[in-house]
Amino acid sequence: MKRISLERMKTGQKARVLEILGGPGLENRLMSMGIYPGREITKFSHFALRGPVTIKIGRSVVAIGHGMARKIIVEAE
Repeated sequence: MKRISLERMKTGQKARVLEILGGPGLENRLMSMGIYPGREITKFSHFALRGPVTIKIGRSVVAIGHGMARKIIVEAE
């Protein structure tokens, strides 16, 4: 398993969130979307340079910006 940012994951790849590199505001926002350390996620899709990164969390699909995705550190399969 390797430690990378969510942004660098491949589409369809599964991972576990390790940490969030940001202040309390970012942590709270991501937590409200179900993204927090220990959570299992799957990268659903992304668009190079533009558009959101979409991830599957349980049965939900969540879209976040590339800047946020860079700050989410995961342990990828």
